Amino acid sequence: MSLRSLLELDARLSDRLRVAEKPGVLRTLAVFFAHSGDSWFWWAALIIAWFFSTSGWKHWEVVEFFGILGLAGVVLAIKFLVRRERPQGEWGGIYRNTDPHSFPSGHAARAFLIAVVGTALAPPWLAILLWVWAPLVSLARVAMGVHYVSDVVAGGVLGSIVGLIGLQIYPPMVDWLEGLIGFVLW
Repeated sequence: MSLRSLLELDARLSDRLRVAEKPGVLRTLAVFFAHSGDSWFWWAALIIAWFFSTSGWKHWEVVEFFGILGLAGVVLAIKFLVRRERPQGEWGGIYRNTDPHSFPSGHAARAFLIAVVGTALAPPWLAILLWVWAPLVSLARVAMGVHYVSDVVAGGVLGSIVGLIGLQIYPPMVDWLEGLIGFVLW
């Protein structure tokens, strides 16, 4: 099977999952989940939560915040190397205008990174919720026509790997940052 035929299969499968042009409950849910993985939302929520949290929660919030930030750099670098155009469509103009490249899905990568870090640092009930939420974000991005299936699969794998690596390297990085800014983060 050639790369071209794989990409065509990917496009056909993605098109079958698409609900962007079909009003109804599925579209409404897809819009909600597609937006729930937005980086600005997570950054704002984590910063606001940090001000009102206990030390244990601050630990999770700080690691998530910097994990999302680092992952954004990795995703953007890959997107500009691959330069795969997003599927055609009307929905998601903000995504199409600010980031015309679809591979890998930053939303899927972010959702799976959040779930991986949540599994290690958050209470079990939250980790379970995050593992239900992450695939729904990914599926919603395809359903709303801003990604192909392969984009979200690659994003999910990338986010999981970066999350696992981040969990290994964050302690010395946070110590360094706290020394640099003279402020304890949790």
